[in-house]
Amino acid sequence: MSQPAIAVTNLDHFFGKGELKKQVLFGINLVIKTGEIVILTGPSGSGKTTLLSLMGGLRSPQMGSLKILDTELVQADPLTALECRRQCGYIFQAHNLHSSLTALENVMMGLEVHGCFTRSARQTKATEMLNLVGLGQRVNYYPENLSGGQKQRVAIARALVSHPQILLADEPTAALDKQSGRDVVNLMQHLAQEQGCTILLVTHDNRILDIADRIIYMEDGRLKEDSIADLYPGH
Repeated sequence: MSQPAIAVTNLDHFFGKGELKKQVLFGINLVIKTGEIVILTGPSGSGKTTLLSLMGGLRSPQMGSLKILDTELVQADPLTALECRRQCGYIFQAHNLHSSLTALENVMMGLEVHGCFTRSARQTKATEMLNLVGLGQRVNYYPENLSGGQKQRVAIARALVSHPQILLADEPTAALDKQSGRDVVNLMQHLAQEQGCTILLVTHDNRILDIADRIIYMEDGRLKEDSIADLYPGH
């Protein structure tokens, strides 16, 4: 039996210190199998983005256990956390593209953290990925000249260009219209399945729930797992 892609046990998390210390995650327990597509939903401020950022190595987990591909991140040294980040593709809500870089250069950045590709190899891989997301004619465009949907496609290409084992996406359809949002999610699903990638997707977007193997609901820093039918009748 293969190791789960993500295994979280009794995870607590706090913001601030001293009198300002506030608990934001409470006893999180979650196992996500390799190749699974899981949606995490719930009200704003419930802790979804915090949990995602801990899994992606963008914050340091404090208490409990958080294993990514069987590597423990609680009290991990910086090098271990960096290695974990290299295994994860991360798509941000606001796409976080560098305005001074072209689409091609933005995607090439997704390979720079690995430090093992020549510039020529990065350019080739980034071009191939932009072709896959339907932006082959836009490789030299700057973000200001791309639509919202196109920017998010560049962000997806950047997240997937290194063939990560885990894809973490935070509200990837929030700024998109219905059709663009559906196109972006279908694209993520297709490319990730081709690459054998595990997906954890934070969203409020009820229009895309049908891509999930499982939906997990979070409220006030606690997880509550239910079936899609229970939470969203009709899905």
